[in-house]
Amino acid sequence: MPADEIRGAVHGTAPVPLSVLDLVTVGAGSTASDALRTSVELARFTEARGFHRYWVAEHHSMPGVASSSPAVILAHLAAHTDRIRLGSGGVMLPNHAPLVIAEQFGTLEAMAPGRIDLGLGRAPGTDGATAAALRRSDTLNEGADDFPQQLAELTRFLDDDFPDGHPYARIHAIPGPVQGSTPGGVQSAHRPVIWLLGSSGFSAQLAGMLGLPFAFAHHFSAQNTIPALDLYRETFRPSEVLAEPYALIGVSALATDDEAEAGRQVRATALNMLRLRMGRPGLFPDPEDAARHEFSPMEEEFAASFTRNIVHGTADEVRAGLDDLQKRTGADELMLTSHAHRGELRLRSYELIADAYGLPAA
Repeated sequence: MPADEIRGAVHGTAPVPLSVLDLVTVGAGSTASDALRTSVELARFTEARGFHRYWVAEHHSMPGVASSSPAVILAHLAAHTDRIRLGSGGVMLPNHAPLVIAEQFGTLEAMAPGRIDLGLGRAPGTDGATAAALRRSDTLNEGADDFPQQLAELTRFLDDDFPDGHPYARIHAIPGPVQGSTPGGVQSAHRPVIWLLGSSGFSAQLAGMLGLPFAFAHHFSAQNTIPALDLYRETFRPSEVLAEPYALIGVSALATDDEAEAGRQVRATALNMLRLRMGRPGLFPDPEDAARHEFSPMEEEFAASFTRNIVHGTADEVRAGLDDLQKRTGADELMLTSHAHRGELRLRSYELIADAYGLPAA
């Protein structure tokens, strides 16, 4: 597998390749259609400016996050882009049958050959009741504990290499490699690149042992970032995929023309997360709504803790914050996710960051 499918090019003065994580944020007063149009604009813009990859994340039952179907969104983005890598950040594997994921991402690979990443997580991406509805099971925690087995099964489907005698040996994920071995077939044996995602040490260790690239959710588990990356590197075993460890971190970053506007948007982000943690998820709040909200002392403490790990401010401030974070963690790639009430502010954030690092002109 070519290394450049994993490792991106460094552009301008950025310390490492830069990428995008999109939650398809729906702000109050906007629709999911508005959010998806912003995603297309953002994917096309970041492709033109030299960002390496563009991932969307699976979430469910959250009105402010319109990314419940990553494969559908990625197919739409593939139709509007030409070069940027597209992928899931991630698909929550316990929510799905491995064969279904192999079929979906095999289809994406056929649509955009050589551009598809399959990032996999073992969390549900939602609350326990919603996870049970997705899995058609009353066992709310079902799936997470057998993630390694699910991963192995998915990989077998993608490679079409179940051993003789296995119950699934005669089952094939289509599109997939079997089409190339069928009489008259010319199907490429290439498949999506598998990444493991995590916010703790479990997937870090598993990715290291399997020699897979690893993506860590620094944006909501910052206290675990360095221990998880250390564990990944310590347990890494070279594989056909990677000779050396390769880890990216997801970073919440928002650059604005006006420093005060960054503060207003980040305050709204904190209120949005607070409502989610309290079991009352909604549309991403308007900053005026956040300014009117009377935070209790406990809520204020949560907001301060949460926003501490959002790199925000002017373009120069964000650049300095990202540089420092990369230096502290040794991350091989920074995947930026920008949260703001309006789509144009998210677009402007990526533009300011691209300009601050001198990335290629659009």
